[in-house]
Amino acid sequence: MPSASSTRTGFDTALLGIKGLALVAAGVLVLAFPQLAPDAFILSVGVVIASYAALAVSWNFVGGFTGYISLGHAAYSGLGGYGTALLILEAGWNPWLSLVGSAVAVGVLALPIGFASLRVRGASFVIVSIALVLILLLVSQSWSDVTGGSNGLRVPRPFGEDVLRPEQHERFFYLHVGLIVIALAVWWAIDRSRFGTGLKAIREDEDKAQALGVPTFAYKLTVFVISAFFTALAGGMYALWFGSLDPIFQFSILVGSYMVLMSLLGGIRSLLGPVVGAVIVGYSLEYFKSAYGDTQFHLVALGLLLALVVLFMPDGVLPALGSLVDRIRPDKATSIREMTAAELVEKNKEIDEARREPEEVSR
Repeated sequence: MPSASSTRTGFDTALLGIKGLALVAAGVLVLAFPQLAPDAFILSVGVVIASYAALAVSWNFVGGFTGYISLGHAAYSGLGGYGTALLILEAGWNPWLSLVGSAVAVGVLALPIGFASLRVRGASFVIVSIALVLILLLVSQSWSDVTGGSNGLRVPRPFGEDVLRPEQHERFFYLHVGLIVIALAVWWAIDRSRFGTGLKAIREDEDKAQALGVPTFAYKLTVFVISAFFTALAGGMYALWFGSLDPIFQFSILVGSYMVLMSLLGGIRSLLGPVVGAVIVGYSLEYFKSAYGDTQFHLVALGLLLALVVLFMPDGVLPALGSLVDRIRPDKATSIREMTAAELVEKNKEIDEARREPEEVSR
């Protein structure tokens, strides 16, 4: 008869295999999506969802590791988009060099911004992040000689005018997927490093982490700059794909809210949570926009979706699935931290009785 430990081992091995197969299947589906898409519109929706996923993963460097909720990350995606466009139009740079150069510049700019904003916490940090994106919105609308103002700014196509729009969609879909993979790899590496451990200590209790010797401000500032860099890359790539920039959209609090919503929905502390959330939110947004036109019904539906998640899956979709798997795990071992005081006393009695039995037999 198999023991409890062997049963658990078999279950864990099977679960690991299922996870591996699911990841492989998801990867194959993502790579095959441009060929499976029935028309150019569906392919463009795929690019939008991939863009949302890149933004959510970039935001999750700050939100997932430190627990700081920024509603103003659209500031960095907008700066990335405008920086890329201006380097192409004014400096004559190559589009891809402009994309990277703009992201580096935004990362450098994020240093003084983070130095000032990360000195506050909680609601104060949220207010500061909102103020930043509103300031940039006003500046971009007023500085029409540089940004084009309310008329917008046209971004040249990086692949030339001869490449048809469907082919542009396909290429940019793969480029966005590549950016997501790179950002996820960096997130994964940080999560398993000493730096990541310090960031998670800040998330759980910043004061205790500082008392234990963690350089909390330096860690927060570093991950803030990394987040701004990747967010700017995502914003610049979207600008190259879409071909036009509008200040009201580029510096929108709503875009920053989407980043937060997608990460919370999928699971803010998990690697793939923001991607899952982006697929759900991005598809929902595009569906409701297509079905109900210019109405604001998509915002109502999104609010209802968020309410359902908060009520039934407060930690997000992926953590909720993980908890469900833990419940059905055979002979699941319970940790001491999960026991009540009475259960712990009873457990100790059972251990003492088990130790006495061999002694009585030997007598």
